[in-house]
Amino acid sequence: MSTIRLVDVARVVRSKNSGPYELTLDILFKDRTIYEHFRDRALVNAELIAKLYGVSAADILGVVWFEPANAVKATLRRLVPSGAPGDTDIYGAQQHGPLLDLEWTQ
Repeated sequence: MSTIRLVDVARVVRSKNSGPYELTLDILFKDRTIYEHFRDRALVNAELIAKLYGVSAADILGVVWFEPANAVKATLRRLVPSGAPGDTDIYGAQQHGPLLDLEWTQ
């Protein structure tokens, strides 16, 4: 069996606000073959994102596979609105960390 690490197959892994109440995670894969492998097996899905971010699946607003960019986008509710007391990342740009350790055994 081999292991696929996200950091080895992604060109970009990032996060950003998609409004004050939502956070979007972007994974842009290095090429179409890798993108199709992940998409066809739904390796990035709402359950995975919910587990990584410690939220319920109901807080995952969508997982969208975006073919023109060989990308997958996952949007979730922010636990604390952007700029509210207790917010540690007003732009949402530091929230992709949990994705960086992802591995799949094939």
